[in-house]
Amino acid sequence: MDLHLNRADYLQVGVTSQKTMKLLPASRHRATQKVVIGDHDGVVMCFGMKKGEAVAVFKTLPGQKIARLELGGVINTPQEKIFIAAGSEIRGFTKRGKQFLSFETNLTESIKAMHVSGSDLFLSASYIYNHYCDCKDQHYYLSGDKINDVICLPVERLPSITPVLACQDRVLRVLQGSDVMYETEVPGPPTVLALHNGNGGDSGEDLLFGTSDGKLGLIQITTSKPIHKWEIRNEKKRGGILCVDSFDIVGDGVKDLLVGRDDGMVEVYSFDSANEPVLRFDQMLSESVTSIQGGCVGKEGYDEIVVSTYSGWVTGLTTEPVRKESGPGEEVKINQEMQNKISNLRSELEHLQYKILQEREKYQQSSQSSKAKSAVPSFSVNDKFTLNKDDASYSLILEVQTAIDNVLIQSDVPIDLLDVDKNSAVVSFSSCDSESNDNFLLATYRCQANTTRLELKIRSIEGQYGTLQAYVTPRIQPKTCQVRQYLIKPLSLHQRTHFIDHDRPMNTLTLTGQFSFAEVHSWVVFCLPEVPEKPPAGECVTFYFQNTFLDTQLESTYRKGEGVFKSDNISTISILKDVLSKEATKRKINLNISYEINEVSVKHTLKLIHPKLEYQLLLAKKVQLIDALKELQVHEGNTNFLIPEYRCILEEADQLQEEYKKQPAHLERLYGMITDLFIDKFKFKGTNVKTKVPLLLEILDSSDQNALIAFFDAA
Repeated sequence: MDLHLNRADYLQVGVTSQKTMKLLPASRHRATQKVVIGDHDGVVMCFGMKKGEAVAVFKTLPGQKIARLELGGVINTPQEKIFIAAGSEIRGFTKRGKQFLSFETNLTESIKAMHVSGSDLFLSASYIYNHYCDCKDQHYYLSGDKINDVICLPVERLPSITPVLACQDRVLRVLQGSDVMYETEVPGPPTVLALHNGNGGDSGEDLLFGTSDGKLGLIQITTSKPIHKWEIRNEKKRGGILCVDSFDIVGDGVKDLLVGRDDGMVEVYSFDSANEPVLRFDQMLSESVTSIQGGCVGKEGYDEIVVSTYSGWVTGLTTEPVRKESGPGEEVKINQEMQNKISNLRSELEHLQYKILQEREKYQQSSQSSKAKSAVPSFSVNDKFTLNKDDASYSLILEVQTAIDNVLIQSDVPIDLLDVDKNSAVVSFSSCDSESNDNFLLATYRCQANTTRLELKIRSIEGQYGTLQAYVTPRIQPKTCQVRQYLIKPLSLHQRTHFIDHDRPMNTLTLTGQFSFAEVHSWVVFCLPEVPEKPPAGECVTFYFQNTFLDTQLESTYRKGEGVFKSDNISTISILKDVLSKEATKRKINLNISYEINEVSVKHTLKLIHPKLEYQLLLAKKVQLIDALKELQVHEGNTNFLIPEYRCILEEADQLQEEYKKQPAHLERLYGMITDLFIDKFKFKGTNVKTKVPLLLEILDSSDQNALIAFFDAA
């Protein structure tokens, strides 16, 4: 059975955060439900649909930005009470809009995530988790990394209260009271948690998670150890997951999985006989989906998927057909209803246009007077700058609540801009004078009409660090711009991991001196991505990293007065040595630096690089041959005379050119990394070998691994 859903936009509120829209329980099966939503203006609005129009049930006054909205109530009764988190306060409303709770928590940071279960309230700020029962403090936990979401397994089905934290370091932390019962790693930074089927599945322990790099999985949280049931890889390179829900939209009696992503994609997964998810439906909206719920809102008897988007649109994807197959009388009635709706919209539009014209004239007159004051219009920008493991590139996503006019990208470090299929903006590059003003890149993206979201991909060079700036200008008057800054770190292509291969040949860098634990932690934060800004609890900490481009590893262990860094790549150790000594000099701290270089590690790193180098050399050669082979094909009229290898190149010409275009300067990058490895190896021996680099490049062109290793040994 194919699933066909039709889009219906209900209304628009202010900018919304993740998980701030819910459907109130229906009075009976398939009856229409009320929608409750909270926005950044601090307004909670509850509305229902009547004759195709959104009718408000209640609307609160503006206040602090609403970060989360959850439904609660007495366990095993309809969950009709509305709870919102704004700043460090929790407020509760009845379904009619009467406030019954105002609870000021003792959290020093704003609440980021919330879960309500009966009289239990589970809250988390950036690093702090608190559990309250009847508004009384019960348990507390300080996390080592940022908490993105919090949930509790159903207390009515399990003997103990089991909260689970989704943390930025790719770990789910399962708590018991104020202690961690155990941790389990997931394939990406988890951004959202939800109970499978809305109740934890058959066991009550099944938990769904979605990650910022677009992966989805199901895990059973038992009392002893977790059981990973299934996982959906993000092979189509879609956006990160912001919300999930369980609802039977297909109508086969089994709840389907509804998923909302930050690139605007809405997906429906059904389950096969082996309980594995299968994609049944997907639809792209123009902006990120912050909340998703299954229910019935537009018309009684027609199920739908209700979503809220970043800019505040509440939209339904409904099973109600656009045109009804019915008798002539009813068709006229429907058409008349539609005509009335169109007529109302036209008159509303004319009224708005007239109002805008009046305000423009008023603004023009006031701007010409001597007492004129011009206010800069404020607008909200939602941005995300993350490292993608698959292609060792950074993804920069900029989303604005109104249409984007243009985005200027400026960088004071050398970076490559990669092609993004979803990006329809026109890019133009300006010439830069890097010597006089530290500009290595100036690019302008001019967006098409009504574009509210722009996605860019960049690739940095390790060892070269600085700042990337995005100047975002929306299509509003008077013209205004917001600047966002992103740090390109010295070891920017390294990603946090929890396990490394300790059998690899490692080089070691040891630092000792009069520095505190907080100081050495700040240096590690400066050098490496995905390290929590706050120093972790304890006297000593160990972090593991993997280079997403080369697959080399780094182990970082440090405490007060000592830091030990181990890597199978000499260049990583060289970058750390240079940057850390520079940072210590800035703070006037005297460092004692010692290092142990393992000669075997050089050969090991070259063997890791070689398959990538060979592949890129072969790709470059194939692309160079395409034009010549096409000319031969035109001249001869067929390709029968060509050897199979050349025929294959012609057949795959489009894919080869597309791949080569998507990876600009990939080969040059690999050449640069091997050259750096060569220079760094001898730098630690006190020898300058820069004069031998041209000879090294000749050997690289031949792609002979043995000759390359022999050159490194003999130089």
